[in-house]
This record gives sequence, structure tokens and C-alpha cells, in this order.
Amino acid sequence: MPDDQQPTHPDLEQLRAAISCGDPGRSMPALVALRQVPVEQAVPLLLLGLEQEAFLVRSLSCAGLGVKRNGSGREALVRALEHDPDANVRAEAANSLVSHGLEQAWPLLLAAFRRDDQWLLRCSVLSAVAEHPQASADGLLELATLAIAATDGTVRVGGAEILGRLVGEGGPPADAARSRLAGLQDDPDHRVVGAALNGLQR
Repeated sequence: MPDDQQPTHPDLEQLRAAISCGDPGRSMPALVALRQVPVEQAVPLLLLGLEQEAFLVRSLSCAGLGVKRNGSGREALVRALEHDPDANVRAEAANSLVSHGLEQAWPLLLAAFRRDDQWLLRCSVLSAVAEHPQASADGLLELATLAIAATDGTVRVGGAEILGRLVGEGGPPADAARSRLAGLQDDPDHRVVGAALNGLQR
């Protein structure tokens, strides 16, 4: 391979300077470049990204911590999920925590869903666990029940879709899921009604 085609490794100090410079236009490409950096070197720079003012930089840092995984990164994601002022960041933290393992993430996600009424966070939690192979039917029923009680129609749609999946899969939660779907047929949001009818037809 010619020298000019040799893979190049990012300069960590240049990346650190770009991430902390305060300009998202420089910070975000630097965070993306961390994909080429080993976990032990990438995570401290992703943690630095979480300290920045721009929510886009913090959100991208959360996404990176879902790929470059270690204990320090997971702890930072928990803090972001619980305390970051921006819903985009909290939503991305929820997604990335699932990448660290659903069993550990589940109680954190459920608690966040209960306390945080931002539709973006709630939809992120629903999508992160809905198709996860380790998600239990009972856990999904609990989450979907919370979702259909939400004020936001998009969140209720997400809950109805999970209930429909549970109906289709059968098993002990299916009857409870079917009962909850039946109660959504008079929902004021036509999207929720549609999702409920689809679920009831399974």
C-alpha cells in the first residue's frame, strides 16, 4: 500500500482541543473521529464532550459512550440521563445505556420514564427497549401501560404498538395487553386509535 494510503490515527491532543474549543462545528467532527480511537483513550475525551455547553456536542458524546463502553462512561450516561437539562441529551443517554446492557439499564430507564415527561426521552426509551431481545414481556407491559397514560399522543402510540406486539406474541401478558388496547379505541388521537386497532387484530 502506498504511504499516502496508510491509515492515519487521530492526534489525541488535537481532538481534545477541538472538543473543548466551544465551537460545535469543530467539536462534533472531533467526537466522530473518536471511532478510530481505543476505548481507554476515547472515553476521557467523550467525557470532556459531555462537559461542553452545546447540547449537540453533549448528545453526540452520549452516542459515543454507547459505542466506546466502560464503567466510567456508563456512570456518565446515568448522570446525563438524570440531570442533563436538554431532552435530546437525556434521550441519547437512554439509548446508549441500553448498549451497555438492558438488565442494568432497565430500572434507570423505567425511573426516567416515570419522572421525565419530555416526549423525546419517553419515545427514546420505548424504541430502545421495544425490540430488544432481552426485554421481558412483563417489563414491556409495565412500560407500555405507563406510555398509554401519557399526555403526548406520540408516546401513547409507542405504548399501543408495544401492547400490540405483546398480543401477537401470546403468553400471560397478552390478555392484559388486549384489555389496555381495547380502552384506547376512543382515544382522541387517531394515530393511537389506529395503533390500538392494529394490535387488536393480531
